[in-house]
Amino acid sequence: MDGLSELDQRITACRACPRLVAWREEVARTKRAAFEDWDYWGRPVPGFGPHDAALLIVGLAPAAHGANRTGRMFTGDRSGAFLYPALYDVGLASRPTAESADDGLTLYGTRITSPVHCAPPANKPTTEERDTCRSWLVSELKLLAPTLRAVVVLGGFGWQAAFPAFAAAGWQVPRPRPTFGHGAHVRLAGDPERPEQEPLDVFGCFHVSQRNTFTGRLTPEMLRDVLRTAAFEAGLHPNGPAE
Repeated sequence: MDGLSELDQRITACRACPRLVAWREEVARTKRAAFEDWDYWGRPVPGFGPHDAALLIVGLAPAAHGANRTGRMFTGDRSGAFLYPALYDVGLASRPTAESADDGLTLYGTRITSPVHCAPPANKPTTEERDTCRSWLVSELKLLAPTLRAVVVLGGFGWQAAFPAFAAAGWQVPRPRPTFGHGAHVRLAGDPERPEQEPLDVFGCFHVSQRNTFTGRLTPEMLRDVLRTAAFEAGLHPNGPAE
């Protein structure tokens, strides 16, 4: 078993945050009427994608009736229904839909994770819960470091959570910390004591939440543009971003 497989197993057994444990398990017991026949996952949701990914997408936290139900990041909810078609369109996913963990979906050179691995009430983790969960993201970044070249961070919460994790994983984060915005781009130098650690291109993108996608604040074209640019910087599109 490799390091990321072991990490994923440890994440799924975590019970560090009492409020999140109670909520994820209550949702899994009571279910939503539309999914009453489902056996909910009801545990922390690990990252999804290849263990030698060049591009990492960082979200917020699992949705109560999405990843908390299916056990896979952005699978089975409306945010995923917006994200995966964009990944498919730019050549990073094998199919445009994500319905269940066994639907055959494959990501190409791309992994998806989140700074909080349990579904939070009202989709709002506390800062304490975010900070408690940070060690998992730091460990994931360290394991991905040999191949990781770019990161797309979805939303301001993810942005605030990601930069301390980048720093803890060895990348050089400037001060003051870069400001979040859609299309924001910052290149982080690697650890000077680890010459093998490559620079990391970090991109900001509005979160694929219903609030953003239903109002048009984030359009499919906007999302594709960020993903395409990040994929190019990660070396996943050798011919450059599509025009």
